[in-house]
Order: sequence, then C-alpha cells, then structure tokens
Amino acid sequence: MKNEILNLLVKATEQLAADGLLESVPAPELIEVSRTRDASHGDFASNLALKLAKLAKRNPRELASEIVARLPKNSRIEKTQIAGPGFINFFVSKAAARSIISTILAQTAQFGRSDYGAGRSVQVEFVSANPTGPLHVGHGRGAAYGAVVANLLEAIGYRVEREYYVNDAGRQMHILAVSIWLRYLELAGESLPFPTNAYQGDYIWDIGATLHREHGDAYRVPMTEIFTGIPLDEPQQGDKEAHIDAVIERAQTLLGAERYRTVFDLGLHTILANIRQDLASFGVEFDVWFSERELAETGAVERAIEALQAAGYVYEKSGALWFRSTEFGDEKDRVVRRDNGQTTYFASDIAYHLNKMERGFDTVIDVWGADHHGYVPRVRAALKALYGDDSKLNVLLVQFANLFRGGQKVQMSTRSGEFVTLRELRDDVGRDAARFFYVMRRHDQHLDFDLDLAKSQSNDNPVYYIQYAHARIASVMRQLHEKGLQLGEGNLTLLNDPHEEELVTTLARYPELLLNAAQAEEPHQLANYLRELANQFHTYYNAQQFLVDDAALRNARLSLCQAVQQVIRNGLGLLDVSAPEHM
Repeated sequence: MKNEILNLLVKATEQLAADGLLESVPAPELIEVSRTRDASHGDFASNLALKLAKLAKRNPRELASEIVARLPKNSRIEKTQIAGPGFINFFVSKAAARSIISTILAQTAQFGRSDYGAGRSVQVEFVSANPTGPLHVGHGRGAAYGAVVANLLEAIGYRVEREYYVNDAGRQMHILAVSIWLRYLELAGESLPFPTNAYQGDYIWDIGATLHREHGDAYRVPMTEIFTGIPLDEPQQGDKEAHIDAVIERAQTLLGAERYRTVFDLGLHTILANIRQDLASFGVEFDVWFSERELAETGAVERAIEALQAAGYVYEKSGALWFRSTEFGDEKDRVVRRDNGQTTYFASDIAYHLNKMERGFDTVIDVWGADHHGYVPRVRAALKALYGDDSKLNVLLVQFANLFRGGQKVQMSTRSGEFVTLRELRDDVGRDAARFFYVMRRHDQHLDFDLDLAKSQSNDNPVYYIQYAHARIASVMRQLHEKGLQLGEGNLTLLNDPHEEELVTTLARYPELLLNAAQAEEPHQLANYLRELANQFHTYYNAQQFLVDDAALRNARLSLCQAVQQVIRNGLGLLDVSAPEHM
C-alpha cells in the first residue's frame, strides 16, 4: 500500500510539472510516505507539499490541495485529508486493508521478503573470537546479532556471505600454547609455578591431557630449564607480561619448531572445533572461516605494508615502521612492524580488510565487541590511504551482555577460566530464549541477560509469550478439525471488531518493518514487532470466540489467525527461533 501511494504521488508531481506549477519532477526517492501514529490522521501521511513549497513558490497547504487534486483515482484509497501546515493524510479502505490477510496466506514464508538489495553483495563478519578458549555468553550476543543482521539482509534480497575471522596467529595464541604445555608438564610429573598471565581454565588441563596421552613424555622438560634466568612473575614483584613472553620464547627454544607447532596446533584445532560445534548448536553457520595465519604465511601482511609504503604513508622511527593514520582522522599513528621485525595485529587487520575489498563485496560489515571501538578509526584510515574511500566498510559495535542469576551478576574472565560458556547458557535457558534475548536491545546498548526470566514460562518472558501465540493458533486449528470442521473461504468484510482491525494494521506493517530493520541493521525492531503482534493476538483471543456457528465469520476469524501465525513464524525464523505448535 505504501508503494501504491508513492506511485500516486509521483504521478501527481509529474502532472504538477506538466501544468507549470513545478519546474521539474522531484526524484521518487525524495518523496516520503510514512505510517501515521494516530488512526484519526489516516493510515499513511506524506510531507511532500512542505518539501516542495519553496520550489513551487506556494503555501504548503495550497500546494497540498493542488497535489491532492492531481492524484490518480485509486479504489483502495478511501479518502485523503490535508492536515496541519500541509501534510497529506491517506485513508485506506477497509477492504484494501483486509486484503493483507489473503496476501499473507498466499505468499506464506515469502511474505515480507523483497528484492530491495537484488544484485548487491554483503559480507558480514561476526563473532571472530580468539580461539583461546570456549565461547562465553559475551560472545553469544555478537553471534546472535550478526546472524540475524545477515538473515535480515538476505530477506530483502542481498547476497550475503557470513564469515568468521580466525585469529590463529599472534601473542594470545602463543600464550595458549605455553599454557597447554605447562599443564602437560604437570601431568607428566613436573612441579612448576603456573604463570599469572597464562590461561587457567579446566579446558587447558583437558588439552594438556590429550597431549600427554598422545605423546607421553616426549615433550617433557625439567622445570629448571624453563624458568631459570627469565624475568620474575607478578607474585614475585615482577612483570607478568615480560614473564609470559620469556616463557614463550624459552618453550620455543626447548621444544624446537616442530614440537612447538604440534602443541600450538593441538590447542588451536581443539578449541576451534569446540567453537564450531557451539555455534552450530546455537544456530549460527558460516560460509567462510578465514585464517589470520594464512595472511602472514602467504605474504599478504607484507604486501599490505609495502602498499602503504609505496603510497607514502609509512615512516621509520626507533627501528619500527609506523603508518601515518593521523592523516586520516586517527588520534595517533600506528605501528605496523615492531623494532624486532614482527608485524602487529593492526598490520594483519589491514591485510585482512584489503582481502575483503579485493573480493568485490558492495558492503563489508564488521560486527565487533564494543571494546574494539579504538580499532575502527585506524582500519578506516588504512582503507582511505589505499583506496581513497572507506564507505564500503560498516563497523557495528556490540555492547557487553551482563549475565544475572538470582539477581546477582555473574563475572566472566577467559584468562582465569571463571566464566559461563555459551554452551552452558544454551543448556540452561534453551537456544530459543538465548537467541531472542540477545537481540531484544539495540546492539549499542548494554544488555542485562536475566537467566531466571529467560527460563520462565510466563507472559513476562517475551520469547515464551510470542511462541505461545503461535502455539495457541495451532491449538485452535486442531480444535477445528476435532469438531469435524474444515477451514473454508471467509467473508473478510465481517472482520469489524476493533481487535481485528488492529491486527490487520499490524500485519500490513510487517514488510516495511522488515525492510527498515534490515536497512538499519537493527534486529530488535523485529523482536519488538513480534511482541506487539503477539500481545494484540492474545488480547483478541481473550475477547472473541473463533469456533463460532456462523461459518462465514468463523472462517474469516480463522483466516486472520492463520495470517498472524504465519507472520510470527516468518519473523521468528529470521531470528532463528523456533515456532512450536505445542507448549
């Protein structure tokens, strides 16, 4: 209906131009039509007259009258009305409004989808947690959010590629490898101090046990050979960072390249396999798993640095190479190669984003944790330096999720091992509740995840409330068949109850809601819409009987119920939440 009104306004402006009241026809995208918030103002409104008044050199209300006079006849528009300083309100006929029921029942799973983004490609990279431990509840929010953003974009016609960037290189992975080796040594009979900055979760013991089981004492080294002559750790009033770095270097020397790589890869592959399994069980699948290590091994990182050097944006200071990122809005220049010859994380980020651009996506979306906000200006600076433009990159920062149990906040720390894993959360509250709760708020707002609420079977639990609406409709249809009745064609003109008219209006909003949520990358819009639709249905359910004796009225009401059920099912599907028929 919105598109029909837009077309009517386009034709009216064309006629205005033909009649000499406008010098030129405005571009269609400049014509705005929006739903009204107050039913007394009609169903849709346009501010076109206010926008064109200056060009037409007319009073907005006078111009609105000229526009209305030139609107083509349309049987689906009951009347128009000029309001306020020159708004044009459109009242849709009840017959046209009710026709959305037939449209939904005909289009079923395709209802709401569009080809808005047809021919354009989007890459969505999300989660991308370091494979140094299991995914925890903080990672879950980025996983749910990124997955739904991808689903929404796909629903409006984009070709979407979902990608996980595996940070399988760099210091944190070396800390992981050393942590595993030290636990292995303890299992092999060595008594040694465990570094403060090492990973300490039970999963490290498990991987160390696997190493011991597969290799026996082949990787065993006396404790004195490891810790003699290295900087003191924090408990001994030393520097924990210098201590762990020295332990890493000593491990690489004592084990040799081949054995060290075996420990390194065992940790990487074990944890990455668990991450893949956790995400799959959470309903999150990726098209591409991209390895950071391959960037270094294929020379992509060095080529990125060389490209910046050739463009004149790299200089040397104190033996290190620096990128002049301040020339592109960053707060300070950034090191791309340290004085010891090692490239930085940032250098890998540059190479990775160059790789993304070379793959030809129209838009690249990075879903990062809010703690990565400082990385955004520097990555954009690199793209500006090499491409002169960073407009293809869209970085969405997801705020932290705070987990509450029994009213108490649960602390999380990957290094200490004291955290609630995503798997534990899924097992505790269920996949549906976890997926829904994660996208109930804007991504840039903090989220307090209430475990007790997520597990409750009450109207206060939004996902239960929505699913219950779907299941209630399924129950009504089962009762229909148990009575030996069949759903026939209903007389939709009989749907005059205020609850019915409200539901019809809300159902008609779904396609534009879906488009808006996808364009804004805001899954919470869809979540809120489904709560509103469910609430309206439950109110209707409590106010009216559906299985009445009047077959025409019964079929009309049941058709409306099925349309509600279909839209709930479509919306929950995009959130990767199930739509049960029994509860």
